[in-house]
Amino acid sequence: MPDTESKSSTIAKRIAPHERLILPLDVPDNAAALALVQQLGDAVTFYKVGLELIIGGEFTRLVDELLRRGKKVMLDGKFFDVPETVRAAVRQAGKHDVTFVTVHGNDEMLRAAVAEKKGGMRILAVTVLTSLDDADLRDLGFQVDVPTLVRSRARRALELGCDGVVCSGQEAEDLRQRTGNQFLIVTPGIRPVKNVDDQKRTVDVEEAFQMGADYIVVGRPIRAAADPKQAAESVQARIARIFA
Repeated sequence: MPDTESKSSTIAKRIAPHERLILPLDVPDNAAALALVQQLGDAVTFYKVGLELIIGGEFTRLVDELLRRGKKVMLDGKFFDVPETVRAAVRQAGKHDVTFVTVHGNDEMLRAAVAEKKGGMRILAVTVLTSLDDADLRDLGFQVDVPTLVRSRARRALELGCDGVVCSGQEAEDLRQRTGNQFLIVTPGIRPVKNVDDQKRTVDVEEAFQMGADYIVVGRPIRAAADPKQAAESVQARIARIFA
């Protein structure tokens, strides 16, 4: 992959620091999601809507309400289906002005998604989930380690016109060195505190950005905190110091 800058790098460099934190609304329904958004107030600007809310129903109403409140949305459906179905799903997402849509598929799925993006929508290719390690890949039948698979999927995503990837901070540094600032890197598995959950490839806030992430996804360390708003503000303060 070439080490040159492109239009995507210009976009990435214009990210406001307070938008670099993405908080997953991993709650059962719209009422719980909006209650959390209300509680967090201006501490969080960017939200991820994922499978729990998608299955919970009426998530499009939630997306539209978040946009009405001036928030940004990452639609994390991790689309993986026949290309025409992925194409149709991205087309539907485009009706709701989401910023990011995730696709977790092969070249044809990614190509179909890219063909349907409109306006400010950006397609993110999921590389390897942060809950997986090398042993998990072997169980799934892959004959490569995590970094090699992430590198391969990121290379193809860039070549196919995706705007960025979702990857662990542990692989972000390698991708950034290989791509320069060509595309966006969104990094989940952020653990500002000692990690005791199902995430295996984790980094903290500072490490993620030092290794090349453009955005971080922080969920349970904020939602499960005694004071979620204070926890979000603490992460935002750390981000602000990095980009001061």
